Amino acid sequence: MSIEWKGVMPAVTTKFTANDELDLEMFATNIKAQIDAGVSGIILGGTLGEASTLTYDEKKILMKETVNLVEGKVPVIINIAEQTTKGAIHAAEVAEECGATGLMMLPPMRYKANDYETVTYFKETAKSTDLPIMIYNNPIDYGIMVTMEMLEELTVCDNIQAVKESTRDISNITRIKSKFGDRLQVLTGVDTLGMESVLMGADGWVAGLVCAFPAETCAVFELAKAGRIAEALEIYRWFLPLLELDISPQLVQNIKMAEVATGIGTEFVRAPRLPLIGKERERVAAIIKAGMASRPTLPAYKGIN
Repeated sequence: MSIEWKGVMPAVTTKFTANDELDLEMFATNIKAQIDAGVSGIILGGTLGEASTLTYDEKKILMKETVNLVEGKVPVIINIAEQTTKGAIHAAEVAEECGATGLMMLPPMRYKANDYETVTYFKETAKSTDLPIMIYNNPIDYGIMVTMEMLEELTVCDNIQAVKESTRDISNITRIKSKFGDRLQVLTGVDTLGMESVLMGADGWVAGLVCAFPAETCAVFELAKAGRIAEALEIYRWFLPLLELDISPQLVQNIKMAEVATGIGTEFVRAPRLPLIGKERERVAAIIKAGMASRPTLPAYKGIN
């Protein structure tokens, strides 16, 4: 399957049981909700997926399970966040063996590589695989900025096809589009800039709160793309307090609480993460409760573009 880097692509959470094992039943429930809502792809192994806490075998189980669940309806994209080039190449090989359709790649982890080292890391990994790749540009959380000049160097790799734009500088969407045209697709990676990014020309939205609210996320995206701005904005204004739960060090706990509220997840996280407690839990619970109480009725949004 080739990838059209567009639409809403959830960075899905990993579901655990009370015994800290994979909860594949609830995972399947959530994936089904995403597909039913009209997402354009499933992204595994990101921060929301608690990938750094998963064993090698668990990652393979989740990859294979997701490929089986989606039944070819949408691409399955694996996030690569490795410390070494050798590790990234191996991760790409495993993803391909497990049936993944594409890759999302962060710069090297832990070591703050310079521009030349970062570009070489991406190139060497890209040359090792036929899978299409989306570069994840998030200097705020990961310390390395992928500049326009670096992206230009990376376009020599045909399978580097998209950028997940998470710099928080919404002008970067225009910069990428102006410089590269259709050569690189752009997907926003910041929930609180979701609609704004679509209006600035983003091709897609790698989303977080979609894990709990798949239909609402898809509705905002599709309505905005179709130029039905007033309808999209009404949903988005309701959604924003919930979307702000994504821009927090505790985004996993926050979003899992929201998944419980909508019936498509559990709150179990893997240590060292722990469920929220005290005043912070009360604050997040209040936001979710208010959102659920005023949850909008959605217009028909599928297939309107």
